[in-house]
Amino acid sequence: MDTKQLDSEYIASTYTRFPLEIIKGKGALLTGADGKEYIDLGSGIAVNIFGAADSEWQAAVTKQLSAVQHTSNLYYTSPCAELAELLCRKTGMKKVFFSNSGAEANECAIKTARKFGNDEGRGRNRIITLKNSFHGRTIVTLAATGQETFHTDFGPFPEGFVYADPCIEGDLTKIAGEGGCIAVMIEPIQGEGGVNPLPAAFIEELRAVIEKYDLLLIVDEVQTGNGRTGKLYGYMHYGLQPDIVTTAKGLGGGLPIGAALLGERVAQVLTPGSHGSTFGGNPVCCAGALNILSRIDEKLLLSVGEKSAYIRSQLTGLPGVKSIAGIGLMLGIETVRPAKEVIAACLERGVLVLSAKTKVRLLPPLNITEDQLKKAVSILKEVIAE
Repeated sequence: MDTKQLDSEYIASTYTRFPLEIIKGKGALLTGADGKEYIDLGSGIAVNIFGAADSEWQAAVTKQLSAVQHTSNLYYTSPCAELAELLCRKTGMKKVFFSNSGAEANECAIKTARKFGNDEGRGRNRIITLKNSFHGRTIVTLAATGQETFHTDFGPFPEGFVYADPCIEGDLTKIAGEGGCIAVMIEPIQGEGGVNPLPAAFIEELRAVIEKYDLLLIVDEVQTGNGRTGKLYGYMHYGLQPDIVTTAKGLGGGLPIGAALLGERVAQVLTPGSHGSTFGGNPVCCAGALNILSRIDEKLLLSVGEKSAYIRSQLTGLPGVKSIAGIGLMLGIETVRPAKEVIAACLERGVLVLSAKTKVRLLPPLNITEDQLKKAVSILKEVIAE
């Protein structure tokens, strides 16, 4: 059997795959089993931020892999400790809990907020999330997700989440005023919800609500983090100071890792035995993440903004483009032509793009070259205009 047949027979039917088997790549260029080369504007859904087979990342991972691949959290390892230090130093947070994915990082954030409320004897445990949000696919993070389409099939779902509409002025204030809330959980840009940056007016309301009702602020940076928006983390565009930040995807550069960063107020909430993860802080994954994080500097972040501006300049006002949303290299394009048709036509012409709701979503490697980006955008323009 070939790969597609094996997949069809033995893999659980949870994914609708594109008709492409990827066998290798370098940077933003991927090669299919068909022998064709593709320009990657998806980077594994915001994971491969330095593209495929990055040589520096490979060297860091291989070096650690050749030393010890796993120890468990019963022992110390330097990649884990050094990565935590670097994350805290770059964000001002105080502690880090490592896991394997964004959903797990968000589980940790939710548990920390709830334990904070219980430890303080506050009698508050509800968490406000936003309508159209997405926080993961575990039962708890599905419950936290503010989209009814995800609240089917797997019930009963855990209680304790209430959803505010970021586009309705005063909705957050009304919900917080009902009492019982301990935290607000947001994504700076709602990625799976359609690449929607939070409105400026909502951010101002959020500041006031957090202060008035003494709420924790949890910021889900699973997709927006690690340079994707032109800042190290998306909340930095808004001048917010979170109590908990979650991150994953691009942090590992292609290896599974999640992290919950804990600020001053909650730094001591988690105690021995209160939470854990067998593979969390794995030395190989942490070695890869250390390499990635150490290379996200101001020069790279500046280039993300410049590439974003180029894409916008080429697509804004183009026949067939209704709107462009997003920040940095996390963009959603609303097209006249159905997004599925645009994606299929781009694939046929050697460009890989994604979807988010009804939009075409772009999440290219942050270091995609100027020539690669120009060629890919040129093809995308042709496809949209057809």
